[in-house]
Amino acid sequence: MTVYHFVGIKGSGMSALAQILHDMGYEVQGSDIEKYFFTQKALEDSGIKILPFQRENIHPGLTVIAGNAFPDTHEEIEEALKLGIPVIRYHKFLGDFLGRFTSVAVTGAHGKTSTTGLLAHVMKGIKPTSYLIGDGTGKGVKDAEYFVFEACEYRRHFLSYSPDYAIMTNIDFDHPDYFANVDDVFSAFQEMAMQVKKGIIAYGDDEQLQRIQAKVPVLFYGFAEENDFQARNIVKVESGTQFDVQVRNNFYATFEIPTFGDHNVLNALGVIALCHYEDVDTEAVKEHLKTFTGVKRRFTEKQIGSQIIVDDYAHHPTEIKATIDSARQKYAGRKIVAVFQPHTFTRTQTFLNEFAQTLSEADEVFLCEIFGSARENHGKLSIEDLQGKIENAHILSEEDTSPLLALDNSVILFMGAGDIQKFQAAYENLLKTKEA
Repeated sequence: MTVYHFVGIKGSGMSALAQILHDMGYEVQGSDIEKYFFTQKALEDSGIKILPFQRENIHPGLTVIAGNAFPDTHEEIEEALKLGIPVIRYHKFLGDFLGRFTSVAVTGAHGKTSTTGLLAHVMKGIKPTSYLIGDGTGKGVKDAEYFVFEACEYRRHFLSYSPDYAIMTNIDFDHPDYFANVDDVFSAFQEMAMQVKKGIIAYGDDEQLQRIQAKVPVLFYGFAEENDFQARNIVKVESGTQFDVQVRNNFYATFEIPTFGDHNVLNALGVIALCHYEDVDTEAVKEHLKTFTGVKRRFTEKQIGSQIIVDDYAHHPTEIKATIDSARQKYAGRKIVAVFQPHTFTRTQTFLNEFAQTLSEADEVFLCEIFGSARENHGKLSIEDLQGKIENAHILSEEDTSPLLALDNSVILFMGAGDIQKFQAAYENLLKTKEA
């Protein structure tokens, strides 16, 4: 039996896929840079070997799965090609793999990780389900009927997939280093829609998704009455949010989720619609929705002293707004503090005014230096350009997070897709030294 070797195993999708294959009884190993990533804990817990990048890792008997971030000139990929060892790109491997199951792709500019996690949580409690979530979580179940996975639109990678179903959460302009504008993004989703084999569950209040054409039924969900699945009578309760669902304007059932914010209601509504279409038991869906504990880095919270510390992946203006709104709903009356690290220079430049506008909805704003990427690690603008557009915004350094100490009884949102966690860790260490 071949050994699967993952080049870039700490990537969120790669680590999840490695866990799935490991769970299904395959021999798995991988390589990456030495720096610690939150995705590697699950790999280590599973006993999956993580090696430092080096040409010597490659030898006959391997099948190489290569992460999308690594070119063919990477030393390990180069060595594999030289030795005639199969090299399969992550998205191509996943596209072939999902043919074994009834597959559900969850895609969209925002909300796909949370929705994938929620759908996986609900389905695995009812039917044998394997799943791949973009927070690095993967689970392989032998004899699984369903495969739930996150499908990313970046560089049109999701066009490698022909799933049975797709949940489309929204279409928005992002990844400006690749997409030209929102019409370019729409064209990618339109192409993806034509590859879906059984049905599409789409957010119907999104003006872009309303234009989607497909060869299969398209069911819309949202708050407007025109949707096939509509959420009504949304009520904040002590344990989260309760709402009624109408199916084509007929009452279906009342559901409860342990989270806050309209975006979380919509995530749940997409899951409910898919389960209804697949005739999954309604009472079971209701019970499992109540017990969802979330995915990594999506409003992950802890209390330290009088402060609530939240870790969130929000890195686009739409996501920042949703995170601030969730905090306002859950912690009404508390001061909301945004600590934001922009991710990539192109995104910061493209959405500079939108970032300023959404961040200004917080009561106080702290900004961290822009996080570049492997693709672009410098740019013409600086964090001061964003600071200048936000009234009373402050710059926060990893070396001195003490300005946050004065914010008693606040909710502090650490937001970003780079290494914002190191700022949070520095602050938590400072809190510990103050308590000691």
